[in-house]
Amino acid sequence: MARVPAYGLDRQGFSTAAALHWNLTTAPLVEAAVARGEGELTAHGALLVDTGKFTGRSVKDKYIVRDAETEATINWGAINQPMAPDHWAALKADFLAGLAEQGELYVADLYGGSQPEYRVNVRVINQMAWHNLFIRTLLVRPEADELAGFVPDYTIINLPSFKADPERHGCRSDTVIAVNFTEKLILIGNTEYSGEMKKGVFGLLNYLLPAKGVMPMHCSANIGPDGKSAIFFGLSGTGKTTLSADASRTLIGDDEHGWSDQAVFNFEGGCYAKMINLSAEGEPEIYATTRMFGTILENVAMDETTRELDFTDASKTENTRGAYPIEFIPNHSDDNLGPAPSNVIMLTADAFGVLPPIARLTADQAMYYFLSGYTAKVAGTEIGVTEPEATFSTCFGAAFMPRHPSVYGNLLKERIAKGGAQCWLVNTGWTGGQYGTGKRMPIKATRALLNAALDGSLANVEFRRDPNFGFDVPVAVPGVDTAILDPRSTWADQDDYDRTAKKLVDLFVANFGQFETHVDQGVREAGPIAA
Repeated sequence: MARVPAYGLDRQGFSTAAALHWNLTTAPLVEAAVARGEGELTAHGALLVDTGKFTGRSVKDKYIVRDAETEATINWGAINQPMAPDHWAALKADFLAGLAEQGELYVADLYGGSQPEYRVNVRVINQMAWHNLFIRTLLVRPEADELAGFVPDYTIINLPSFKADPERHGCRSDTVIAVNFTEKLILIGNTEYSGEMKKGVFGLLNYLLPAKGVMPMHCSANIGPDGKSAIFFGLSGTGKTTLSADASRTLIGDDEHGWSDQAVFNFEGGCYAKMINLSAEGEPEIYATTRMFGTILENVAMDETTRELDFTDASKTENTRGAYPIEFIPNHSDDNLGPAPSNVIMLTADAFGVLPPIARLTADQAMYYFLSGYTAKVAGTEIGVTEPEATFSTCFGAAFMPRHPSVYGNLLKERIAKGGAQCWLVNTGWTGGQYGTGKRMPIKATRALLNAALDGSLANVEFRRDPNFGFDVPVAVPGVDTAILDPRSTWADQDDYDRTAKKLVDLFVANFGQFETHVDQGVREAGPIAA
């Protein structure tokens, strides 16, 4: 069956003398990557690659073209940096000249989004075979009979050999990631970090879907034995992957989803998991993928003689990664989607030790804490840094949201109201004192409370109103130590708790000031009140 579409690169205005490899499957892409010296096989058949000097996203080198389409729709600032149309024109011309000079190119036609009504057709053109394998693994793969008639909505061109000219192209360095929503084109140059492509598609959907009434989300999602879905928001270190990867529940996806009238659907067809300190005991399903042909491992240490991996070695980077098709996880959704969520979980690791292990949120409170996107880092290693540091990442993913945060916050509130989802704030951080004095919240207690929330039994217990934050907290839950439900009572010095709680309240209030004029009165009154 033909895997070369009738709508070729020439129809897009792209001219190149390169040998074009269209829609290759896993095995030939792995073979090409090894033959070209882009990677090597591990002892158990995964492809190991090194991403060069970039082991993460180049946030400061990403731009959106500022034109009539985007002038009033993008939330311009340090994250969504503007690029002038004339700089874009020069960059595109130079990029296409670079494309024309390639000897070989790998082209994949893919879907961004698993719900057909809301997916976008994405064509990805790669200089490197392993990059093409990566994006084919991470996005949704069309059926073979869909490829001949594939017409791209958006195109990504990724040339690691291309070096930008800051003066000519209006960028910061010789690395560039430029998005043009009008021309429906993303250009990526001078970086081998594959995540730029994945997050490029996420950014597209985050821009396009709100106009269709669909909520795009940086979250994981799964389905319970009762057929009800749950979504899990949370920044790094809060337990999002661990708590959503429950063997008793069906995985929809681990990172990027949409919430429509009919479903919560995965944007992707694969997973991109952190590998650092991975173990068969701690995360057996993810560990198993590292021993499968078709998995791509980035920057993981390997013994060159035995080809065995060392997941504890962070000499290259803490951000070691593995990409694998979602079907490598045994208990996954065949359609990458489930019913609209019945429960919305917002995870935070509160290193101040102030927040309760679980709290029930109203729709207004959910919007407040979603816009806040709070977690707290533990005290660092720098001299003089002795206290936890609050982190607020709007919508639990500020780096990927092109529109104003209030757009996503209002969509969440509308979705909750429309579907009747129950919302919970879950603290996986500290209890009995802040970091350095208290201890980490017991995972057993977190799982018990989360299970009670998901199976509906938590709705039948008594709740109290938290005096600092105003949300409802359970007084007693079967199987959970009652003392842990009231964080103040776990502190040896309860006056110190009160002072620390006031500090955290003040941090929330100060951070939320940026949203005051963009939300209604109900949301403004839903947060903590500064004394």
